[in-house]
Formats: sequence, structure tokens, C-alpha cells
Amino acid sequence: MAKKETAGAADYGLGPYKYPRGWFVIAEANELDDGPIAKTFFDKDFALYRGKSGRVVLLDAYCKHMGTHLAASKTAYIAQTEDLIEGDSIRCPYHAWRYNEKGDVDHIPYHDATKCPKSASIESYHVREVMGMIMMWHHPEGGEPELEPPYLPMWDDERAIHWQLDHLGTLPIHGIEITDNMADAQHLGPTHGSPVEYFENEIKDGVVIQRQGGVLAVYKSKLDSVTWYSTPGVLCSKQTWAGMTMVELICNTPVSDGVSQCWHGVLSLSDHNPATHADMAKAKALQEGALTAFAADFDVWSNKTPATKVMRLKKDGRFDMVRKWVSQWYMSAEDAEAVRAEVNGFHPIPDFPRPDPAKKTSGYEDDCFLTRGADGTVRSVYTGEEVK
Repeated sequence: MAKKETAGAADYGLGPYKYPRGWFVIAEANELDDGPIAKTFFDKDFALYRGKSGRVVLLDAYCKHMGTHLAASKTAYIAQTEDLIEGDSIRCPYHAWRYNEKGDVDHIPYHDATKCPKSASIESYHVREVMGMIMMWHHPEGGEPELEPPYLPMWDDERAIHWQLDHLGTLPIHGIEITDNMADAQHLGPTHGSPVEYFENEIKDGVVIQRQGGVLAVYKSKLDSVTWYSTPGVLCSKQTWAGMTMVELICNTPVSDGVSQCWHGVLSLSDHNPATHADMAKAKALQEGALTAFAADFDVWSNKTPATKVMRLKKDGRFDMVRKWVSQWYMSAEDAEAVRAEVNGFHPIPDFPRPDPAKKTSGYEDDCFLTRGADGTVRSVYTGEEVK
């Protein structure tokens, strides 16, 4: 096969930003158990570590002294000792310059501590530990967080069996084509063996929603799902079938323009408290089954050319509206208001069954579309209201 073509934000008509605003997964929290790690996203290199207080810190990767990566060295003497992390600061493995959590040098072993050069400061980024993941706030202009990360109340249920993320590596495709699945009703039968019996999209400012259902051939059971993005790159899907309810997580974060890193997980509840070995095995099987289904998408994306324009037919879903929703994250929040006004509303497929409106008011969606702040405040991005 010839070398795979990739396409970037400009090819899809996105912009003016090359990369979007929003919260993005950059690591699973347990990756920090063995010390600092090097990460690359948004065409930037980062140093990610957990301070002694438990705080997670994300800095630009390179020490201003001589350009050493703060987290990549594993063989330097200091990198193999407890001296690498002091409090919530990290020492450069080359000359032990100490960077604090704000990205400022506050100690140099062979220099007057009161005269550390301010010009040696590097960028520090907003990060949050969320449901076993490390998420960073990305803003191309360095703006402060404009929303909170996604939150699933099921995560805090005493019967919850938490996901252990599937690390799927990089995919040579732009994130917008992953988000296309939100509108793509007609791929569910051929790709997943689950032809839809009803389908609709709804867009409400910062959240895009898919409601769909049909018989899942693999399990010979009716599957109903509510799926949403409330920040680009983090999909949550509440799914009910065969008397079970689970939430599937699919995340993608730009590594470079047109290349995405992907993760996958499933959150479910055990039948017992505490969970038995059988409960754990069942949860593992649920995640493996969901991953098998998602792998079909992954395989398609790995072997296609970029669809910078979709040849959309009448019975296709509303790719145009979903892509327009995505575009708001590639501009300032102020400019995005006009996009939201254009795309807000319901977007059904013409002459195709829609979900029962009663289900939306039945309480089934009460635990969907939520965010949680660092202070614990839970808010619905759908209603804009605080949830008690």
C-alpha cells in the first residue's frame, strides 16, 4: 500500500487555529507511578510528573539552560533518585536546575538562589486528574479554561468497576473524521452489525449528542445509546442492552496536525458490593467486546484517504452540522458564538425514525452531559445548571 495521505485542519476548512481549544487526555494517571514521563501533543514536547503533594504538573519539556528534556532521561544519576522531584518541583537531569510547578527556576545548586534568571522560565499548563486520566486544557493563545472536564457520576458509584484504558497508539487521521461518527448513521450496520432503527443528532452550544438504537447482531439484543462530546476529543456513550448499562469512552488527542493518539475504556457497575471475581471478569469482557466493535472503526480510519469533503446523500446523517460544531473549537470562544447559533437544534435524517421524546425526559439522560470543577461542582453543559 502506498504511503498514507494525511490532512490537517486547514484542509478541512478549520481555523484560524491549527489545533482546537478544549480538554484533552494526555495520559492515564497510573503512567505517573514510575516517575516523570515525556509526552508529545499539539506538535509540542511536554514534561509530565506528579509532585510529592500528589499534584500533577505539566511543563514545556526543555530546560532553558542547555535545552535538556526534563522528563526524558532515565539513566542520569539524579533521574534514578528521589532528588529528581522535590515537593512539586522537578530538577533538570543535566545540571539540576529546579523548575517549580509554575515553570519558574527557583534553585540552581551552584548559583545564588536569589538571582535565578527569570528568562529561564518555561510554560506551565492547566491539568486535571479526571476519572483515572490526566487531561490538559489546550488553548492556542494560552487562554484560561473556559469549561470544566467531563464527568460521569457512575465513576463514584460504590459498585463502579473503573476502566483500565486501552492505549491504541497513533492514528494517521484528523480528529474531525473520528467525530464524524456522531452523524454517521449508515455505517452502523455494515461496520458494526447494528443497523439503526432510530437516529438523531442534537447540538446545544458546547455539546453534540447522538441518540440511536437498533439490534446488535453480535449479541442478538436491542442496543440503545446516548453519545456525546462536551469537549473535542472526549466521547462518552451511555449504552443499554440485555439489561445492562455501561459507558464507553473514546478519546483522541492531536499529536500533530492530522495525526491523533487514541484511548478506549468502558465503565460499568458490578452486580455485587464488593465486586466478585465474576463481576471483574464480566467488566473486562464488556470492555473487550466494546473494543472489538471500535476496532472496526479504527481499521477503516487506518486505511482510508482523508474525507476533507463528504459526498453527503439525503439519508446520510448531518455530517455538515457536526463538522460545523467541531469548527467552533478552532476559533476563539467569542467567534464561536456565531457558529453555535447556526448549528444549535435537532438534526434528524429526513424520513427516518427518531427516538421517543419521552425517553429524554424519563431521567435516563440525567447523568449525561455533565462536567465537574476542581471544587467538586457538577454542572450540566446541556442546561447550563448546577446539578446537586
